[in-house]
Amino acid sequence: MSVQPKPSAEKPGKRSADQHQNPKSDIEISQAAQMRPILDVAADKLGIPAEHVLPFGHYKAKISLDYIESLGRRPDGKLILVTAITPTPAGEGKTTTTVGLGDALNQIGKKALVCVREPSLGPCFGMKGGAAGGGYAQVVPMEDINLHFTGDFHAIGAANNLLAALIDNHVYWGNKLDIDVRRVSWRRALDMNDRALRSIVSSLGGAANGFPREAGFDITVASEVMAIFCLATDLADLQRRLGQIQIGQTRDKKPVTASDVSAAGSMAALLKDALAPNLVQTLENNPAFVHGGPFANIAHGCNSVIATKAALKLADYVITEAGFGADLGAEKFFDIKCRKAGLKPACAVIVATIRALKMHGGLTKDQLKSEDVGALEKGFANLERHVLNVRKYGVPVIVSVNRFSSDSDAEIARLKELCDEVGVDCVLADHWAHGGEGAKELAETVVRTIDTTPTKFQPLYPDDMPLWEKVRTVATEIYGATDITADKSVKDRLAEIEKEGFGNSPICVAKTQYSFTTNPDAKGAPSGHTIPIREVRLSAGAEFVVVICGDIMTMPGLPRVPAANNIELGADGRITGLF
Repeated sequence: MSVQPKPSAEKPGKRSADQHQNPKSDIEISQAAQMRPILDVAADKLGIPAEHVLPFGHYKAKISLDYIESLGRRPDGKLILVTAITPTPAGEGKTTTTVGLGDALNQIGKKALVCVREPSLGPCFGMKGGAAGGGYAQVVPMEDINLHFTGDFHAIGAANNLLAALIDNHVYWGNKLDIDVRRVSWRRALDMNDRALRSIVSSLGGAANGFPREAGFDITVASEVMAIFCLATDLADLQRRLGQIQIGQTRDKKPVTASDVSAAGSMAALLKDALAPNLVQTLENNPAFVHGGPFANIAHGCNSVIATKAALKLADYVITEAGFGADLGAEKFFDIKCRKAGLKPACAVIVATIRALKMHGGLTKDQLKSEDVGALEKGFANLERHVLNVRKYGVPVIVSVNRFSSDSDAEIARLKELCDEVGVDCVLADHWAHGGEGAKELAETVVRTIDTTPTKFQPLYPDDMPLWEKVRTVATEIYGATDITADKSVKDRLAEIEKEGFGNSPICVAKTQYSFTTNPDAKGAPSGHTIPIREVRLSAGAEFVVVICGDIMTMPGLPRVPAANNIELGADGRITGLF
């Protein structure tokens, strides 16, 4: 989880001054929460009958797919996307804002429901930490959500690895499909950062263990099964998409699919229960769906379509988020998820902090506590580009600024002036310290914007645009690039994909999340650069084309001092150190 703003001792609000001077950790706040039984939350807040709530203990549950299917005739609520500026080590607070905004909308009398992704164990034990929000804007039970939760990720990993096992088993027992083991592209998955498994040689130990070949592992959230899981509209669509997965090629270079090795049915069986959305609650006992969690690089970085569409039937306002900055997460949310699911977002909130903008203006992290309006002005270019980019989709935009105690009056005033010059509302929010109360102004601004500025949403490019031109459009319109470049092999692969009938697919650009370029050190809003395409992969089941630009890893490693080193289990069974 990104670093969140510390509460201001000058504005204690509903929290005591002592708590502001000595703030509790996220896990301490979570463990002190007064949660309601999830059956009561489902009934009182959403009107879901108890027979359709499938509890996992007292405070988390799945909602039956049969009940979700019965909601089909209800009108949809308003969909609000929370996205952010380009990430920095200073922190932005996207999930925290999503939760805080949901609580604030409920506080001002609106029926609102939060929809976010499930955290991956890799970042939880690595460097990023959990992803359940922060401070007094969290979804709970935080430990459960950040760890095993309801077992969805385990099911996705098992389905991924079942397919891998069936491929090697098919080869072992005669290879009727004539699969070329040198061209098997399907990798195994593990929901943990483990660099030692990025590239391996499998099937060693003699003839009884199969045919040795090069292989490797991805982290589960980077698996195509995860992307499929979050885009499927029901169980039948899930099984259809799983069958379309291309696992490699024959010796004469014809594609081989999961259906060819008779894997789709058993994979779907493993995922049947997981596909039902998970219901939990915020610290203020408001409902939240936490379901699915694909990377925003190799996949679309959004929670499940099933959860989002169900939420729109159950609430008047649905707040969701997309991974990383708006150039990756929001672009994929609009061009992949909304396009495929027929969603029409009513509003977008771009989260920023003055600290992060000053980093984009050239400051280092240890310089952020000092006032520097000049660095803020320079770094504002990053926020401005994200605002202008989102407007290209016809969606109204609001800027939400997470408060830090180090923010000066001069910096706040200048940021508001800069936002005024761009014509975007800039709202200060303090939900980290004050919960929904701290985001009331943001909630009121969101409602007013939706009521007065109708969305004119449309994707950035049409379905029938050639794949190369789709990539060029995203690069020039969203990243500020002059052009794209690629070797002949990449262009040939794009042509092959179009010839195979996938030319109408959206593209999913995988690049660094830390810059508009492929250089993670290029802060601010660089322009005039060229985006190099290194590799192209067809995600036939997810029904998009992955375009890899620069150095992107699908199996992260652990940092020098992993977060796992600080997590302890006390004698009373309470977890400490998880953040």
